[in-house]
Amino acid sequence: MFICTANSCRSQIAEGFAKEYGKGIIEAYSAGIMTAGIHHRAATVMKEIGIDISKQESKEIDAELLLKMDYVITLCSYAETFCPKFIPGINRLHWPIKDPVGTSGSEEFIINDFRRARDEIKEKVLEFINQIKTSG
Repeated sequence: MFICTANSCRSQIAEGFAKEYGKGIIEAYSAGIMTAGIHHRAATVMKEIGIDISKQESKEIDAELLLKMDYVITLCSYAETFCPKFIPGINRLHWPIKDPVGTSGSEEFIINDFRRARDEIKEKVLEFINQIKTSG
């Protein structure tokens, strides 16, 4: 499960990549400490590379589902701080990806920051899937 603050951008992007590149290897979910809907720029930058996350839903952490996870990956310090810490049998990873949602400036500058976050997350997800493949 990928977790960030509002489950609107980084965790949604990670879920999209994991579903696309991890088919048959992992079952991907995302959630947030709270919900805010899918950020339209996150959907836009994913669509640019052929992955549609627009139908995914912004969700709060479901405690029952969380207990079924093998891995919990936080993508921001807020989620890392507030996500339940000691859950037996769950591996925790932290990927501190800078949030593009707060970026200001021209539309081109903002969308490029969303692309930066997308590309960082893609690299991390691909590394994670390769680790799962080699350890499984």
